[in-house]
Amino acid sequence: MLQSLYLWTMRVGASRHSVWVLLLAAFAESSIFPVPVDVLLFPMVLAAREKAWRLAALATLASVAGGFAGYAIGWGLYESVGRWIVELYGLGDKFAYFEEQYEEWGAWVVMLFGISPLPYKFVTIASGVFTLDLWVFGLASLAARGIRFFAVCALLWLFGPAIRRIFERWMWPVTIIFLALLVGGFVAAAHAL
Repeated sequence: MLQSLYLWTMRVGASRHSVWVLLLAAFAESSIFPVPVDVLLFPMVLAAREKAWRLAALATLASVAGGFAGYAIGWGLYESVGRWIVELYGLGDKFAYFEEQYEEWGAWVVMLFGISPLPYKFVTIASGVFTLDLWVFGLASLAARGIRFFAVCALLWLFGPAIRRIFERWMWPVTIIFLALLVGGFVAAAHAL
């Protein structure tokens, strides 16, 4: 099954519709969707390494746009939609503590969540709830998401063939490690807050 999923993502990564899928995933991941964009970026860059920088830029812009959607959810729809999303990720009881940290650190919190595997959607919604200045939010998001996606694409551009061989040979352990990091990001966020 994992092999089939891998082959499917490689086909999607090489298809003519892949950019649209990436844009949609990057947008949704910043406000509601739980799967990191890296899952699509990985096969797309491996399928067409010459497009790495364009894909990083597109993922960054779509992610920041999705971040503004998350901000809007926090600002105007927190009680009806935002709270449900925050609770879905098990972070509802941490919101009051997070508010204290957020008021002290502001843009740095956006940077941390934007670069790390911590759930970025949590901070986009919180930014709207706590009405972080839109310019500060936008610039911090652009910097953080840009650093993350350009770093991923740079590694794949530089070491793509070797990474692909390693992944194809060690698919199960690599997948388990990736899932552990993903779950670990959510657990770390829940315990750090």
